[in-house]
Amino acid sequence: MILTVTLNTALDVTYRVPRLLPHASHRVTTVTERPGGKGLNVARVLAALGHKVTATGFAGGPVGSVVRTMLAASPGVVDALLPCEGVSRRTLAVVDEASGDTTQFNEPGPHITPAEWSLFLTHYQELVAQVRAVALCGSLPPGVPVGAYAVLVRVARAAGVPVLLDTSGEALRRGIAARPEIIKPNAAELAELTGSRDPLPATRDARRRGAHAVVTSLGPGGLLAATAEGTWQAAPPRPLSGNPTGAGDSAVAGLLSALTEGLDWPSRLTRAVALSAATVLAPVAGEFDPRTYEEVRGSVKVTPA
Repeated sequence: MILTVTLNTALDVTYRVPRLLPHASHRVTTVTERPGGKGLNVARVLAALGHKVTATGFAGGPVGSVVRTMLAASPGVVDALLPCEGVSRRTLAVVDEASGDTTQFNEPGPHITPAEWSLFLTHYQELVAQVRAVALCGSLPPGVPVGAYAVLVRVARAAGVPVLLDTSGEALRRGIAARPEIIKPNAAELAELTGSRDPLPATRDARRRGAHAVVTSLGPGGLLAATAEGTWQAAPPRPLSGNPTGAGDSAVAGLLSALTEGLDWPSRLTRAVALSAATVLAPVAGEFDPRTYEEVRGSVKVTPA
């Protein structure tokens, strides 16, 4: 069993419009809704790969109820979300069909009380005792301590369970000091953490700050990984045009699934890049076509960096 933690769950709403123009009225061609927040996205991909997954975090109010109802229809994902008094957030993605670009609007999320956070910690400790790996993903909702991920990493490490941390800002800075197994920042998050915009030295610098391995998302350039076994760059076979929403979460699922299966680092990176690419190419944001994944996986290039 793999546990994913999404403290700031969301209802992801995607609008598609012929062309997105400032100061204009738009006719929406299609609307898609799905349970969201990075950890829930990771959970769905892990389940699609055949792994048993439990998803936890907070879900509150009418939006939280919709998220949980939709999550119940996700095959292979066990709902272990906790209710909260506040209302879970929505995220709105607007896809410009002419250019393929996506514009994202993210609400802050519900305020979590100290009592709710304390209850979650107890709940999390019980779940960690039953799993093989943990993914800690996404932003912190208001009220959750900024060092929350550091606490959750330490709880998992005390139980002998590896952790992948995917967050940003001060939450990442504090979380990395607790020595997670893997962190997966994007290039901007890595630059904010290290102060360097050169991905290779910045990735190595981030590893020295506490993570056993650092896997940096380079967008269309694939992934750059600094590990105890070596440093590699993995890239898709060609530039991809599509919707990148959820591609990073698919990469997290690929890395975590491969870790639990005992695969070596080049194989982990190949899976992560192929899943990410298949997600970009999918017609629905955050999903992937298994056939596209298999096609891309055979062409991913992994080279020493």
